[in-house]
Amino acid sequence: MQEETARSAIDTFISAFNASDDSYVTALLSQALTSDVVFWGPLGRSEGIAAVERFVLDIRRHPAGTGTMVRCSAVDMPDEWARYQWVFTTPGGGPRLAGTDVVHLRRSLIDQVIVFAGEIEPSAS
Repeated sequence: MQEETARSAIDTFISAFNASDDSYVTALLSQALTSDVVFWGPLGRSEGIAAVERFVLDIRRHPAGTGTMVRCSAVDMPDEWARYQWVFTTPGGGPRLAGTDVVHLRRSLIDQVIVFAGEIEPSAS
């Protein structure tokens, strides 16, 4: 049951990247995130839905065109933390980015997001 709740919040969060119009982004994020969400993204730490919205809108306005964000793994959830993999693809064979997010849930909403963009290289052992 807890994994289904996490999956729902995560999928709603991801759907904000794919909204048919920018005006839907805030509503989708508000359904998935707490108002005081802490977001650890590629540019550092920020707080609040407005900060996450700025990040999402920046991704939606990618110079290569509007891309598509998808969750490409199951949701793995030990207790209140969850992780999943994602892929962002721009149109026409443009840039593709993959990564893993780790999220913390509080009362069925995401209150922390840690974005790990890119692949992790194997160790050189």
